Amino acid sequence: MLNWDEYDESKTAPKPQQAQQEVQQQAPEPISEDAQEPHKENFVPVESGDRAKQAKDAIQDLDTKEGEEELEIMSGRVQVDDKAMINCRADLNQLVPFKYDWAWQKYLDGSANHWMPEEVPMHDDIKLWQDPKGLTEDERKIVEVNLGFFSTADSLVANNLVLAVYKHITNPECRQYLLRQAFEEAIHTHAYTYCVQSLGLDESKIFNMYREIPAVATKAEWALPFTQSLGDPHFRTGTPENNQRLLRDLIAFYVVFEGIFFYVGFTQILSMGRRNKLTGVAQQFQYILRDESMHMNFGIDVINQIKLENPDLWTEKFQSEMIELIKTGVELETRYAYDTMPKPILGMNAVLCEEYIKFIANRRFVQIGLPEQYPGAKNPFEWMSEIMDLKKEKNFFETRVTEYKVGGQLKF
Repeated sequence: MLNWDEYDESKTAPKPQQAQQEVQQQAPEPISEDAQEPHKENFVPVESGDRAKQAKDAIQDLDTKEGEEELEIMSGRVQVDDKAMINCRADLNQLVPFKYDWAWQKYLDGSANHWMPEEVPMHDDIKLWQDPKGLTEDERKIVEVNLGFFSTADSLVANNLVLAVYKHITNPECRQYLLRQAFEEAIHTHAYTYCVQSLGLDESKIFNMYREIPAVATKAEWALPFTQSLGDPHFRTGTPENNQRLLRDLIAFYVVFEGIFFYVGFTQILSMGRRNKLTGVAQQFQYILRDESMHMNFGIDVINQIKLENPDLWTEKFQSEMIELIKTGVELETRYAYDTMPKPILGMNAVLCEEYIKFIANRRFVQIGLPEQYPGAKNPFEWMSEIMDLKKEKNFFETRVTEYKVGGQLKF
């Protein structure tokens, strides 16, 4: 390596006359006049050509009436009272002033709790999975089926957000959180893929379970029509029927899909982690559960705000319909528990899971202003309360305790 101690000016510095000759030899040749001008035969003026003519014609024929009307409607500075959860005509490009501070706070909390799957070590999980005696066949089945369900479930939720919900929620701070939620759903799908690839599972088998395994397929099939309904390009809110259609979709996804369908699978995987099995997979599921809890709480706040601003939607008939909708979700999740646990495992059985599902469902009914439907249902998994309280959780990289944002506290 060169250094100043090895530098000898007498050996390296060229003489002045020699240096001048070298500079003259290296000087570039003068550019001819012909070379300075572009070749005329290859030069095409911007104004010529069919595409340029089409562009000019399009500008001349441009109809700005619709855009002008839209700007006229949204003209002026937005006031708090101008904002509404649905059917709002105020300018959605103006984020502030906030009307729903809770939505903005959830966005901040979600951003502060950001994580990535690769931050979770998987070495012990890989070693255990590769050990023929490390896990029973029933335990392996539970892991595979849950990865198959959740990898599809978060994709369904993300599609619902992007294709159906976002355009109909006419509040900018809520849309800000929806963007954050969609990103978190992508992280969750990333996490499931990371688990599948780390353990060396059959990717085709896992990611096609929603087509091939009845326990997974029934829940996916139940959810798809709600997305397809609101994904209709001709659908618009503004009438009582369509406003209820949106509200129904929100209840289906936030209350049932994220608020009930996830809980048997989460309990199964977290129970494995509690027994020091597949701790890397369990840790990722724990952080996903934290995110999903915030998603659900946000969705319930949106549902209740829509009810508050549009009390005419919450008719007795619609309430009865929503009760049946949620009870259908309970039946589907109960079936999932019996299909994935035909016999006791991990200190659990399907009967206890059924009780737990009904306990969770009662909480969901109350959260959106409906009466409990399963009197006396209790929580048979008290240990879940401790695991699900993520206000205090070990940091990924350190042994110290990190205080998470309140918005990430799980409310089950």
